[in-house]
Amino acid sequence: MWGNDSKDEPARSGKATNKAASTVDTLIGRQSEITGDVRFAGGLHVDGKIKGKVMADSDKNAVLSVSESGAVEGDVRVPHVVLNGCVEGDVHASQRITLSAKARVNGNVYYKLIEMTGGAMVNGQMVYEGEGAEKVAAIPHKQDEAKTGTTTGESGKTAAIGGAREKV
Repeated sequence: MWGNDSKDEPARSGKATNKAASTVDTLIGRQSEITGDVRFAGGLHVDGKIKGKVMADSDKNAVLSVSESGAVEGDVRVPHVVLNGCVEGDVHASQRITLSAKARVNGNVYYKLIEMTGGAMVNGQMVYEGEGAEKVAAIPHKQDEAKTGTTTGESGKTAAIGGAREKV
């Protein structure tokens, strides 16, 4: 336990590890309810309830973990999120989000890397914010082209289909 920890072995072998994920600096217990915004650094584990925004200070390794009994009523802005409880608000995970089987999000999820287990639910949009996100948004899908395409009738006049209008 105190000696040679196997979690340190991948770091010595050159493989990347996420040590922040195993560190809890702040714990909000099951019987606790916090009203107001929470700012933290390091690791925050929530078993209770937070009514307010949860934000990590400028720490790229900050981790928020919300257990099955935990809940957040407000927006979340944390680089690493591990969710098995409920969030009522938007979740901005600038690095990684893990949605476990009991995870519930009523809001949009903004992510760079996502891991989602069967049973997790998101009632909102899932928005990719990684590298190349702008390029993906700029490429029209075949369905979108069909909806906004044009057609030429027998009269030779052009008419719009589903959105874009052109002179006829």
